[in-house]
Amino acid sequence: MSPYNQVADLPLSSSYDHQPVEYVDERVDESLHYWDLDDNSPAGTFSYRVVKRALDIFIVLLIAPLVLSVGAVIALCVAIDSPGPVFFSHQRVKRRGQYFHMWKFRTMCQDASSILEQHLERHPERRKEWQLHHKLKVDPRISAVGAFLRRKSLDELPQIWNVLTGTMSLVGPRPIVTAEIARYGTNFVYYTAVKPGITGLWQISGRSNLTYAQRVALDRQYVENWSLWLELKILLRTFKSVARSDGAY
Repeated sequence: MSPYNQVADLPLSSSYDHQPVEYVDERVDESLHYWDLDDNSPAGTFSYRVVKRALDIFIVLLIAPLVLSVGAVIALCVAIDSPGPVFFSHQRVKRRGQYFHMWKFRTMCQDASSILEQHLERHPERRKEWQLHHKLKVDPRISAVGAFLRRKSLDELPQIWNVLTGTMSLVGPRPIVTAEIARYGTNFVYYTAVKPGITGLWQISGRSNLTYAQRVALDRQYVENWSLWLELKILLRTFKSVARSDGAY
């Protein structure tokens, strides 16, 4: 079944209709020729299905002692900083257009949705920023500890569990929410061709400093040019990007 059809059948995807909206850069969809995903999708290769999966598991188990130690300290800081759960789970879109729950350390205060809406009502000029990036550089929902975790990408550490259980990979397109599907336009088939990842071309190319159209183009580029060598290069460059907090907020 086509990824389009699977997503269209899901209850949270009523906003997905392939129609352009005002904040979509239509240049993303200029190229309507499709790389044959049925024959060339990396997910169908032995290197992707077996070697990449084995690499994910090996790296996760290798760094598990460090992740658990650092995670314990972060969990304590989150609990002390503000009331609420330590972990945050959110529904995202994965391969084949299905949904899964992605884990993070909580970086926002309670009642984040109402706080965001009130903030956008008071500052209408920031609503466009939210529509363009689904992020705000000055976000009133984020706690003090949460701001630090986001700058250093430490809030993503719990996604190691998603990698271990197979719903994510270490490298791939960043997981998106239902509201972002329309922004991918015809390129959504590329997003659903592979597993979402903790890091990817977007993370090492500027992250939130890029336009959404550039993000979509990078996801497509990743799928069309996937190789184990590209995978390793992205992993190595991720450490440099995280250390410099490139585009992180």
